Parts: sequence; structure tokens; C-alpha cells
Amino acid sequence: MADLADNALAVIERHLTQSLARHRLPEAQTSADECADCGEEIPAARRAAAPWSETCIDCQSLRERRQHHVR
Repeated sequence: MADLADNALAVIERHLTQSLARHRLPEAQTSADECADCGEEIPAARRAAAPWSETCIDCQSLRERRQHHVR
């Protein structure tokens, strides 16, 4: 018979698995060839490292700085 610790562990594992599934990055999604903000080509190394990227590194940095100031 399962005790309270076993039941708690099962609940924690289920919640962790669900949380990770919700936050998993889309592996099959490919990035655009051009930056959505400036229109310049996104370097192949960035596309390989971050296949979900829509912006070049400079524009992404600018987006993050702006977002940080808005909070």
C-alpha cells in the first residue's frame, strides 16, 4: 500500500511532467531567414542555435531591453 510520501512524489512528478510539456520549445519549428524587425538576414549559426528565432541578435537584444524597461 502506498504511503503519503509515495502519493506526494507521484503528484509532484505528474505536475513536473505537465509543466515541462507546456514549456518545451518547438523543436520542429524553423526560424525565418530574415529578421522580423530589421529585415536583415539572420545568421545561420543563430538559426541553428535558436531554431525558433524570428529576429537577429541585435534586434532580440533591443526587444529584451525594451521589455525589461516596461516591467
